[in-house]
Amino acid sequence: MVRIALVTGGMGGLGEAVCVKLAALGYKVATTHSPGNTTADEWLTKMHHLGYAFKGYKCDVTDFDSAKSCVEQVTAELGHVDVLVNNAGITRDKTFKKMSKDDWDAVIHTNLDSVFNMTKQVMDGMVERRWGRVINVASVNGQKGAFGQTNYSAAKAGMHGFTKALALEVAKHGVTINTISPGYIGTKMVTAIPQEILESKILPQIPMSRLGKPEEIAGLVAYLASDEAAFLTGANISINGGQHMY
Repeated sequence: MVRIALVTGGMGGLGEAVCVKLAALGYKVATTHSPGNTTADEWLTKMHHLGYAFKGYKCDVTDFDSAKSCVEQVTAELGHVDVLVNNAGITRDKTFKKMSKDDWDAVIHTNLDSVFNMTKQVMDGMVERRWGRVINVASVNGQKGAFGQTNYSAAKAGMHGFTKALALEVAKHGVTINTISPGYIGTKMVTAIPQEILESKILPQIPMSRLGKPEEIAGLVAYLASDEAAFLTGANISINGGQHMY
């Protein structure tokens, strides 16, 4: 049986690596992109040339009705969603003194409200079929906090609170809900940080003395999406090179 995976924010960084990994394992993969993404078709064409027949869907994950319409379209074209990876996220970093209400709202809506908006569309079906996987991509900074990220850290910590509560509700129905909390990964967002800051401020915090690889995160997602992970739910798995242990 071919299972269908929906990855939000899958057109770059961690999301792209997750899409590629799941496709290589035989999943039928769909991904969302924001309505303002002008390179979505270009990305899909590039992936198709590489042998990945991904389907892309325009979706404002901050809007409940847009999420509903997106999942309805995925279901009509591909079938029911078996695996949901809530990966969409943004940053609007500022100290709390300088942070505006718009900065707060943008991050909370995109990083946290989206988890409700997307999961709500697929959960009843997963419960009815007695099989499903929801994987929420949080952050090490949701575990330990980060200077200038009250909005981001709050949203990412909130994702795991959602994970734990929903995991309790649906565990007996064969549906698992888990969080992963990556540290600093070698995506464009992180490698755009000035090299001197990476070397002087960030890498010294990481016992492995390197950035993580997107493929390493994707491998963890693939495990959580598998049949072998059926007894693992409500967890927050750190994957940060030893930067934060608890």
